[in-house]
Amino acid sequence: MSDIIRRDPRAEWIARNRLHPLHAAMQTQQASWMGPQGVLRKNPHAVGFIGPNGIKRIDRSGAQQGGAGGKRSAVAEVQLPLHQVAQPAFYIAVVPDMIGGRLGSHDRDLLGLAHSLAGSDGAVLAVVFGEHKESHFSTAGADRLLVIDGEQYQGYAPEQLVQGLRAVDNQFSPRHWLLPDSRTGGGELGRRLAATLGERPATRVWQVKDGQCIGRAGAGQQDIQRSVPRLILATAECAEPVSETRHEALPVELSTEALRALTRISDLGPVAVDPATIAMAEAEFIMSGGNGVKDWALFHQATAALGATEGASRVAVDDGFMPRNRQVGATGTWVTARVYMAVGISGAIQHLQGIGACDKVVAVNLDPGCDMIKRADLSIIGDSAAILKALIEAVESFRSDVQRDAA
Repeated sequence: MSDIIRRDPRAEWIARNRLHPLHAAMQTQQASWMGPQGVLRKNPHAVGFIGPNGIKRIDRSGAQQGGAGGKRSAVAEVQLPLHQVAQPAFYIAVVPDMIGGRLGSHDRDLLGLAHSLAGSDGAVLAVVFGEHKESHFSTAGADRLLVIDGEQYQGYAPEQLVQGLRAVDNQFSPRHWLLPDSRTGGGELGRRLAATLGERPATRVWQVKDGQCIGRAGAGQQDIQRSVPRLILATAECAEPVSETRHEALPVELSTEALRALTRISDLGPVAVDPATIAMAEAEFIMSGGNGVKDWALFHQATAALGATEGASRVAVDDGFMPRNRQVGATGTWVTARVYMAVGISGAIQHLQGIGACDKVVAVNLDPGCDMIKRADLSIIGDSAAILKALIEAVESFRSDVQRDAA
């Protein structure tokens, strides 16, 4: 037998890539050993474990390590330290957009900024209108949660929302109001609230530090610095989201009913828009096809059935299956969809860069080891044609059941 030591480059790469599904299996169980010179050698990479936010954690007491050699199971959960504010000295009120009933990345950045302004004495008060589907307010940084429900707050009702926020201001008197400076409602609501409260807000704020806030101006070419006002409209990435602490998110209620003023705006409901006419940079649901799609007619049919906006990888565009303006990626269009469904796309680095801001990614592919599967929040391993047919049948069955129940 040869004495030559053979290396496995792929195994070494998996051992370095903590996002790979086989990463935990490739880790050595030996944390320390005696070297040939009698010196005790320690493996620093074998100490600790990767937490739910991708941050390595080390428990010096050894209570959380478990098992022989200090190895921890990859599926074990990490209990973050609980941040409690029993008697808040003041409140920092945050009104997230809650698109689709869930916290978005912009909302989490806003809660992170509120947490930095609250410090150890203040509490972050999250104000949510209507029903929501979010269950992670505690890990997002909310110390108190106020849900204002009612039919008058459904749809486009800025006047009623402002009345609700005025009731919150009267009861809790927040030191600062934080709203996202977005096109999905936060920007307009914040400006309306500022006019009602008589405050001069700071808009397009991207940094708050040392009692000063910096906002964009002049088409993004200029910065305006001023003292931190009571009402702040912040942009995305204004602060790091909360990831190191767990908060109580205690429910609170309004002691007085919000004013039910007669609204001068009537919401007639959303306008039906053809998804094919929506620009990909503004689309909420995108379904992209790649080299793995063999039946493009079926792909177009499934996209229409799901009500999604069509996209494509560079390979599909180069092959002439999709127009150039539908190319997704660093060499095409950067998208920020709530749901991005990649069908038959392996996940080149340029494509992954283009979908980096997407909230949820669904991947359909035959290769379970491709990069798109690793990036996806939900993966479906199988033939794309069979999966698309099943999706069309499921959608049609659901719609027929809804129509039958309505009749």
